[in-house]
Amino acid sequence: MKNTLRVTAALVLSSALVSAQTKVVAPKNSYTPAQDVELGRQAAAEARQQLPILKDDGVESLLEGIGRRLVTAIPADMRHPEFHYTFEPVNVKEINAFALPGGPMFVNRGMIEAAKTEGEVAGVMAHELSHVILRHGTAQASKAQKYQIGQVAGAILGSIIGGGWGQVIAQGSQFGLGTAFLRFSREYERQADILGSQIMARGGYDPRDMASMFKTIEKQGGSGGPQWLSDHPNPGDRAAYITKEAQSLRVENPVGNSRDFTQVQARLKQMSPAPTTEQATKKTGSRPTGTSGSGSAPTGRVAAPASNFRTYTEGNMFKVSVPSNWLEIPGQSAVTFAPEGAYGQTNGQNVFTHGVEIGGARNESHDLQTATNELVESLGQANPGLSRASGYDRVTLSGRAGLRTVLTNSQSATGQPESIAIFTTQLRDGNLFYAVAVAPQSDFNAYRGVFDKVIRSIQLME
Repeated sequence: MKNTLRVTAALVLSSALVSAQTKVVAPKNSYTPAQDVELGRQAAAEARQQLPILKDDGVESLLEGIGRRLVTAIPADMRHPEFHYTFEPVNVKEINAFALPGGPMFVNRGMIEAAKTEGEVAGVMAHELSHVILRHGTAQASKAQKYQIGQVAGAILGSIIGGGWGQVIAQGSQFGLGTAFLRFSREYERQADILGSQIMARGGYDPRDMASMFKTIEKQGGSGGPQWLSDHPNPGDRAAYITKEAQSLRVENPVGNSRDFTQVQARLKQMSPAPTTEQATKKTGSRPTGTSGSGSAPTGRVAAPASNFRTYTEGNMFKVSVPSNWLEIPGQSAVTFAPEGAYGQTNGQNVFTHGVEIGGARNESHDLQTATNELVESLGQANPGLSRASGYDRVTLSGRAGLRTVLTNSQSATGQPESIAIFTTQLRDGNLFYAVAVAPQSDFNAYRGVFDKVIRSIQLME
């Protein structure tokens, strides 16, 4: 059942607001609201194909009812009449939700099951709704001016969704590192918390329920909770400032737990347990790797690295300096820097023989070494000739603790054995940041100094 809500009239609940409330101003944005709508339309259609949507009238009715109450409570000066708001449940375990530009919202079953009150569900939904109202998705993408809307569509959408499913949605995007590094900033998170609190009060919900839900999320361990936190970085003292904002608001016509909420929670307990996002993603084999190739196999005949270096800024995440005769090759979740003749496609896979690939990989609450092992394993799946040549060395990457290991590949694209040095560290949200340096074994020692210089130049900007 598809439920669409268009805002056509303002419902003013001035008595629910007090003058002391925090003023929230939407950030600068080079995209139009119409482009938000188009991006959201494209992403929602893809999401409905890829995500395990929960088809249950009771759950859909609950989300639509909460969503309608919140949308009606949007302040008049922040309404976008062209936006269409929909609310759909996703059958996965994690406590999470995401809303796409223009209004489509998807709410994980795990979030509904973990909520103690209907207000806690409303709190997460109000937060996500506020991201849409403030147009944070396209505002974040506006910082990467060299990319056009068609290029960033998948990246914006994948970053908002997050996790394995976000990478599925982002496939086909040619924006380097989009899924990992277009996530909302801490300032955007704070704005969504504050505006969400105000919308809750106007809609009859106690904003402190939002703070309570976030505390529940923070207490969750293992694979059942951290996804929301990694996709939504904590600005710090989140519960404290939400509670403080709540003190400046008055809730008009308070809403308690509806009969729908009680019945839905009982209904979900009777269903088979929902899979984790990681489990659902693995079932689809949806781990994107590689970079954008030229369509033909690399020749492996390349010019020596230039002595002068050029600096590139990738999204809003990192800077790196590479030899000036290396090309920038954006990919789905990584960007490769390689000389002409070093990159291309073999057996339908994008490969490169000389250069460095830098990217991000989802880390489902694992430590750095475990996450690095998983990265190595994923490389091995696409490269049957890959073997470990060394253990792990502890290194520093952009001022952070990192690991380094060297692999060998006996079945490279050119038929020559190659050496692969992998450098990893963790981002603030716990996800993996990596750099993979590749050269034929016969050239690797000559390239080692260049690789080290490239790695030392990396500056994370998150």
